[in-house]
Amino acid sequence: MIRQLECSRAIAEAVARCRPEVVCAYPITPQTHIVEALSELVREGALAPCEYINVESETSALSVALGASAAGARAYTATASQGLLHMAEVVYNVAGLGLPVVMTLGNRALGAPINIWNDHSDAMALKEAGWIQLFARDAQEAVDLHILAFRLAEELSIPVMVCVDGFVLTHSVEPLDVPAQDLVDRFLPPYQPVQVLDTADPVSIGAMVGPEAFTEVRYLAHHKQLAALDRIPALAAELAALLGRPSGALVHPYRTDDADTIVVAMGSVTGTLEVAIDELRATGLAIGAVALCAFRPFPLAALAAVLGRASRVVVVERNLAPGLGGALASNVRMALRGQPIPVHTVIAGLGGRPVTRASLRPMLEAAARDELDDLTFLDLDTAAIDRELARWGEQRRSGPSAENILRDARRAPGAPGSKRPT
Repeated sequence: MIRQLECSRAIAEAVARCRPEVVCAYPITPQTHIVEALSELVREGALAPCEYINVESETSALSVALGASAAGARAYTATASQGLLHMAEVVYNVAGLGLPVVMTLGNRALGAPINIWNDHSDAMALKEAGWIQLFARDAQEAVDLHILAFRLAEELSIPVMVCVDGFVLTHSVEPLDVPAQDLVDRFLPPYQPVQVLDTADPVSIGAMVGPEAFTEVRYLAHHKQLAALDRIPALAAELAALLGRPSGALVHPYRTDDADTIVVAMGSVTGTLEVAIDELRATGLAIGAVALCAFRPFPLAALAAVLGRASRVVVVERNLAPGLGGALASNVRMALRGQPIPVHTVIAGLGGRPVTRASLRPMLEAAARDELDDLTFLDLDTAAIDRELARWGEQRRSGPSAENILRDARRAPGAPGSKRPT
């Protein structure tokens, strides 16, 4: 049934219908509403049996989920930004132990400087930890991906991170359908762990492994990721048949069949891109887009099949790998290795800066004319950069750049608090 819901509330209800037996909660913006809603469902008895555990840190949240999963329970938690970094050691441990924990990541920028708004730098910071990473395009897919995530995690005994753009999606309120309990039960069978701590049959989980076996253990983790490349489309098709709508995929192509220019992106920005593409199509520009749902495992073959007919590829990504450019673009280039198709990187929306059609359209038009640089920063204030670089050259104690740029912005004519010329 479709209801007007905040995305975070809808995610919580979807998670509850997956019947987790342990939910570990520590608040951090912008995921807090999810675990708050789950606490209400547990308190009301709508989610039972379930042990809801308030912990003292993000590290503890995932540590408790690790222990619960190792003991044979279906476990869930959520975090964001610095919270993911706090639990980094445990993120690697959960993957290394092959435990099917599901975690929502409310994507948010990493500091310093402190920023609570959306980009993908948190997910990119731990992209090689061994978790499957699924990125939601919109609020409805954010809901549905959690149901798919539990099934995928438990089939392969591998953890899954569902990445949901902070605020843009987590705090959006719109008509959403949370699948009914009977549909979820038909899709997600009771949890049957492949490994479990049992006093009647004791084993060691996470024991020391030396050089004679470590490569093989890591290879098997890689093997599970590759297996997910087959299971994600199959499970997405099965879930779509139950729900009557597409839910999840490796990639979502949009108007790519005859496109000379194809844009690759992840997350909520893909909706804005598709509107911009429709507008550019109306002017005669042959352009399309691909929204990546699966970032880990990276769908090299599926992406190459979509991009192989293009004349150029533009990657719009909400993260920056300093000294390189973009992590997503680097992976896209791997998908196109051996093909003479240029790949342009566009860094956009860092720290929550809006990515608008007004900015996207001229950038995409420049790309179609082959006038786009290899690396572009969308809406970059070059005057602010020039002032700060000049400041560096003028004085040794130039001060913190973040404060300098903010101070300059406040002094700009028309800025709040600025002095008006007399």
